[in-house]
Amino acid sequence: MLDSLPGDDIARAAYFVVLGSALIGIVLLRIRPGLIQGFKTIAAWVVIFGVVAIGASLYEDAQIQQPMQSYSAQDAQITVPRSRDGHYYLTLGVNGVPTRFVVDTGATDIVLTQEAARAAGIPLDNLPYMGRAMTANGEVRTARVTLNSLTLDGITDTNIKASVNGGALHESLLGMRYLSRFSSLQITDNTLILTR
Repeated sequence: MLDSLPGDDIARAAYFVVLGSALIGIVLLRIRPGLIQGFKTIAAWVVIFGVVAIGASLYEDAQIQQPMQSYSAQDAQITVPRSRDGHYYLTLGVNGVPTRFVVDTGATDIVLTQEAARAAGIPLDNLPYMGRAMTANGEVRTARVTLNSLTLDGITDTNIKASVNGGALHESLLGMRYLSRFSSLQITDNTLILTR
């Protein structure tokens, strides 16, 4: 039932459940003073339910309001609003598979997580992790790969050099090796604009 309610309705429903339970509890205490312990238990469960419902509502709102990229064929521009966490995210087709990247102008390479590489059909079993990259968490091993295609909305590039991260990486990185293919990269009013 809660899944079908919008976030605001869940919070409102939780509020009325807590309020109604408190009123019923007060009436019961007036009628039968021996119910205090039972009321405390019920009240504790109602509060727990309310907190969980409000938390679910806030999480759902955060997921829904993620900014989306848009493409203008007329201007050959891709615009990307800044995400709540301050980063810019792009979804590209890696060998035809939609893959989410964080735009990282401080990174040289295109770096795939192992999960993204596997989804794109890159065999991981025999990859030679001969390269090294410095990250905020220290040095990691990388393996060089060639992507058959890399597609961003209406723009497709082929035979693109990239790396697969040998360690834990939460998001694939879109570094300057790809971004430099655009004639212009600018940030205006919290919007990243890429022009080909």
